[in-house]
Amino acid sequence: EAGMYRRVGQEFASHDVVTHSKDEYVRYEGAKTVHTNTVEGFYSIFKRGMKGVYQHCAEHHLHRYLAEFDFRYSNRSALGVEDNVRSLIALKGAAGKRLTFHGPRYSEA
Repeated sequence: EAGMYRRVGQEFASHDVVTHSKDEYVRYEGAKTVHTNTVEGFYSIFKRGMKGVYQHCAEHHLHRYLAEFDFRYSNRSALGVEDNVRSLIALKGAAGKRLTFHGPRYSEA
């Protein structure tokens, strides 16, 4: 349908589309199931978080919030990743990186 879904899919190892205009909502390809439920569920969680927890998000930081939600969704308990393992994964990902908002400000008195 919308061309943007095909462009987005090029960045992922596994991405398929269904054609709602042809009454296709789910497709089975062997053991693989193609549908939109996963992305709709992820977006629902992201949207609730942005409205409920992170109410004032600048657009130029949106990619950081999205990366956080992606990490939490991809490493959730439902997938067998418990808190201690999730913490280790986060610490390994942060090793050697430094996030600064801006440099220190000095005022001359």
